[in-house]
Amino acid sequence: MSTPLIALYNIRQRYSGRTVLAIDRLDIEPGSIVGLAGPNGSGKSTLLRLLAFLETPASGTLTFMGNPVPDKPNGVHKQVTLLVQEPYLLKRSVHANIAYGLKVRGESDITTKVNHALDTVGLPPDVFSHRQWFELSGGEAQRVALAARLVLKPKALLMDEPTASLDGQSATLIRQAALAARKEYGASLVVASHDMTWLNAVCDHIFHLEHGTITDKQ
Repeated sequence: MSTPLIALYNIRQRYSGRTVLAIDRLDIEPGSIVGLAGPNGSGKSTLLRLLAFLETPASGTLTFMGNPVPDKPNGVHKQVTLLVQEPYLLKRSVHANIAYGLKVRGESDITTKVNHALDTVGLPPDVFSHRQWFELSGGEAQRVALAARLVLKPKALLMDEPTASLDGQSATLIRQAALAARKEYGASLVVASHDMTWLNAVCDHIFHLEHGTITDKQ
């Protein structure tokens, strides 16, 4: 049996003394697609933030590639990225937004990588590369935000309602780009969504959450 990419053991998360997440065991296997389903307020977003190492659990153990994740994960969080429902873009061009992470890491051949990421999300580089953040529609902004994550080739791509309130074309392209990341370099995908048709079609496992606990797995 392979070592889980990310694993949670006896995790409890509390806000202001109130337990909002209680998960005894959850494994995210390398290269898998995991769906998170459940009503608003069920704990999906909190779980994703823990999986992205953006929060430290109140108690329990979180591991990455078999190793416990420290309270300050340092380099570990660079291998996992979270795309939220409302995209956040830097106040600069599309190219600069996507290139930012590559420059921080000191990578080379940046333009080629940025253009490939734009192609992956269905935005022609010759049309969109020099556009400014304020010139994008909501669907285009979400695709740029996704491209900025895909260009870093994370080991895990976490998505929180990534297609909610988007037009049909953008939603389809985001789904296709996420699957391409798994096919191209083996990224694990964890997707919280109300779109059960999509989750049922692509996921290896779907976990149903209610009141911060996993009530069913399929």
